[in-house]
Amino acid sequence: MTSTAHRSTRRRGENKASSAEPRFLAVGKVLRPHGVRGELLLQVHTDSPTHLVEVETVYIGESHTPRRLETSRLHQKRLLIKIADCEDLTAAETLRGELISIAVADATPLEPGEYYHHQIIGLKVISDEGEELGAVTEILVTGANDVYVVRKPDGDELLLPAIKSVILKIEPSRQMTVHLIEGLR
Repeated sequence: MTSTAHRSTRRRGENKASSAEPRFLAVGKVLRPHGVRGELLLQVHTDSPTHLVEVETVYIGESHTPRRLETSRLHQKRLLIKIADCEDLTAAETLRGELISIAVADATPLEPGEYYHHQIIGLKVISDEGEELGAVTEILVTGANDVYVVRKPDGDELLLPAIKSVILKIEPSRQMTVHLIEGLR
């Protein structure tokens, strides 16, 4: 979920390489309706689910249809939300499987050294010795720290743990400088 060196805030739905900043960040996916009054049970896709109490509008699905967020709360490691115009089980059922996003402007501000996944994916990776290693293609979220998957020019993959002794510097929109400790090659 996060790393000790460079905390990368995970957001599914924004995990694709892109030169443009995304306008929306996925905060969860609707698993199913909860109860009969239109509440939705979400699988959490954010490091800050409690932040949703401060958000007024969420965006539904790939079309990012805006809906007013009435309530949100944690429930057994899941998120329960209630959105406007979703008053019963039937209406809630139509949203099963949909991604729920927020506007980037509504996201929790990042601390220094924290990055969204979309800021890391696609970065050119160079060693502290000046060797071009490839580009970050994916981020694996593990319990201890994130792992950056780097596609090397020869097509092989290099797995870099997001720890201070390996990830020396991240320059969003430019490159990542790393130190290859023994066993990483």
